Amino acid sequence: MLRLRLLTWDVKDTLLRLRLPVGESYAAEARAHGVRVQPEALTRSFREAYGAQSRRFPNYGQGWGLSSQQWWVDVVKQTFRLSGVQEDRVLTLMAENLYRDYCSAGNWEVLPGAGETLSRCCQRGFRMGVVSNFDNRLEKILSQCNLLHHFEFVLTSEEVGFAKPDKRIFEKALRLSGVPPQLAAHVGDDYTRDYRAARAVGMHGFLLQATRQGTEPEVPPDHILPTLGHLLTLIEKG
Repeated sequence: MLRLRLLTWDVKDTLLRLRLPVGESYAAEARAHGVRVQPEALTRSFREAYGAQSRRFPNYGQGWGLSSQQWWVDVVKQTFRLSGVQEDRVLTLMAENLYRDYCSAGNWEVLPGAGETLSRCCQRGFRMGVVSNFDNRLEKILSQCNLLHHFEFVLTSEEVGFAKPDKRIFEKALRLSGVPPQLAAHVGDDYTRDYRAARAVGMHGFLLQATRQGTEPEVPPDHILPTLGHLLTLIEKG
């Protein structure tokens, strides 16, 4: 059995996922303002706008004088502009509405088995925290989805100033908990940002691969979670 005292968790696509593709949510918001845009076009435009903004102002504009709200409002406006919507007044309204809407459980759903797994981990006495490349809306989202009470701390890349795979966000989690890395494990769905980054600071890692085909060659089978429900079994085997 692995001797672990602390479990840290990624959130997006590990514990929570979007209820609808971004393009569908954005298209619904546009319809409410009398604007018709195809969801597929918005999905493509969002990828382009999000990618460009992330390269220009990484980690939600931290260090660039932007708030994460400004950062996201700019992404949303540019998404609509790339899809042919140009009227500034409507762009601002839609962007501010969507920023607010993505705070709520209406846009997020808990992944199958996540709530039960977190409860079982708490019952077994594990201390738990969140380490996520997310903006400062995350605590509110976790609260709305009835998951926040499982965690001692929630570390977002916006708050810490460093995004995974930067080791400093994991080191901060370890300092906050006072747990040495060899007694801690991180659970996430991204090989580079979650699994490899946690292992680089000496933590254990579990890689959720529910929707992926194939595995990274360096990941032993007993570090791979087909579902979150496998976690405690792997910890007890390890």
